[in-house]
Amino acid sequence: MAIGPAPLLAALVGIANAAVFILLLGAERTRLVLLFPAAVLGAYAGQALALHLPDPLRIGDFGVLWAAGFAWLGILVVVLVGLLVPPQRRPPTR
Repeated sequence: MAIGPAPLLAALVGIANAAVFILLLGAERTRLVLLFPAAVLGAYAGQALALHLPDPLRIGDFGVLWAAGFAWLGILVVVLVGLLVPPQRRPPTR
C-alpha cells in the first residue's frame, strides 16, 4: 500500500503558511501548539476539495491555491478561538 504525495505536500504548505503568519504577526507559545496542526489539516482539506474543483496552480494533482486558502482558514480558526477564550491568570509568586 503506497501513500501518495498529498499528505507530505499538505504538511509543507501548512507549515509554510503558519510560518508566514508567525513571521508577520507573531504568536504566543501556547498558540503554536495548535497553529501548525490546524494549518496542516486545513491544507489537507483544501487539497481534498481541489480534487473536485479547478485550481490554476497545481503540482500534479495537488491544488496549491486551495490548500493554502484552507491552511489560512485553519489558522484563522485558531486565532479566533484564542481571542474568545479568556486568558488564564497565574497565582502571584512570592
